[in-house]
Amino acid sequence: MTRATAASVDVSKTAPGKRIVVTGAAGFIGSHITRTLLDAGHQVVGIDHCQGHPAEITERNLQPNMDSELFSLIRGDLADISLEPQLEGADTVFHVAARPGVRSSWGAEFSSYATSNIVATHLLMEAAARSGVRRVVVSSSSSVYGGAPDGAVTEEDLPTPLSPYGVTKLAAEQLALAHARCTPSGPTVVALRYFTVYGPRQRGDMLISRLIESALSGKPFTVLGDGKQRRDLTFVADIVRANLLAMEADAEAEVLNIGTGVTTSVLEVADLVGDIVGRPVSLNFAQAQVGEARETHADVSHAKDLIGYQPTIDLRTGLARQVESAIRSRAAVMSATSNGPQAR
Repeated sequence: MTRATAASVDVSKTAPGKRIVVTGAAGFIGSHITRTLLDAGHQVVGIDHCQGHPAEITERNLQPNMDSELFSLIRGDLADISLEPQLEGADTVFHVAARPGVRSSWGAEFSSYATSNIVATHLLMEAAARSGVRRVVVSSSSSVYGGAPDGAVTEEDLPTPLSPYGVTKLAAEQLALAHARCTPSGPTVVALRYFTVYGPRQRGDMLISRLIESALSGKPFTVLGDGKQRRDLTFVADIVRANLLAMEADAEAEVLNIGTGVTTSVLEVADLVGDIVGRPVSLNFAQAQVGEARETHADVSHAKDLIGYQPTIDLRTGLARQVESAIRSRAAVMSATSNGPQAR
């Protein structure tokens, strides 16, 4: 297999007009991927059960894409709906749909993680093979590494997930890769291990969203642990670009780290958010949660060699963009509230 280089991959030259399926199209990352594909002139079929967020968040994520004549949405669970009619004629599937969250994956809710992340992926890959799909790009997670050794992790490091969520994400990517290796007529697969994605439309329960809300509201933020845990924080636009590069890469069954190669502590992120907002974030501290990695740190050299990926958005720039988006969202909510029905 010939590996692509940065010079040979240019997403701006992707031929428009392909039929593409995005699972999880109503979510944070899926909605951004969908918008970029529509802007490039592709026909996009989104599949989402539209139950992972409050209804108003789901509709907010969908709204920028629903106006396009090139977009259609199938509301349904991958584990329940008939997939082949949706995949028929599709060139590529971006498989973003998953049950997220480390803490809630422990205990009674694990069965839903197994269904959404493992069973659904298996059914999707079987349907993709029967439908003649060329490429599946799988959204995986740095959670598969778990308690990795100090320093940047490479794709050669042994995954040791620390949570049921991480286990299901590892199982999902490996299922997809097994299909690619063992199903001659099936699609090729590139699995992307994302390192802590942030940006506009990020879930409200995620670190940076919560820090920004605390800075804007003046309410204290509760740090789980000592705040010295470090994260490789990746802006959503870089994640989208990695997906489009993976769509065209010369690959059969590959797994790639998608991050920045730079780590930042929770305390440092809190200081940056406070500086951007213009109000320090007040911090409280609580016990660290089981299953949380002490550090995430990506070696992205393989992604650079294979698909030409390099991060382009530094942390301060990305945080400023998310702060701007949060301020606009707050203003829209306040405007809708003030303009709503008045009591008589």
